[in-house]
Amino acid sequence: EAVARVNAHKEPFPADTLLKLYAYYKKATNDYGKPRSREALINAFKTNALFQAKNITETEAKEAYIDLVNKYFLYRE
Repeated sequence: EAVARVNAHKEPFPADTLLKLYAYYKKATNDYGKPRSREALINAFKTNALFQAKNITETEAKEAYIDLVNKYFLYRE
């Protein structure tokens, strides 16, 4: 449900929120492929976000993702 809310959102997310969502999602889904942006700088930011989330479990990543989504949308709907 949280992923669907993020995907349906039309406005841009703040960069720090987007990077956290990216890292939590990748960790929660065990998708450890390299970032595939065309921009090297964006890949560097994504890699850094993944590095920051490296010590959390899959379950913790799911919970963090849901919590972040809920907090983000708390005052926007």
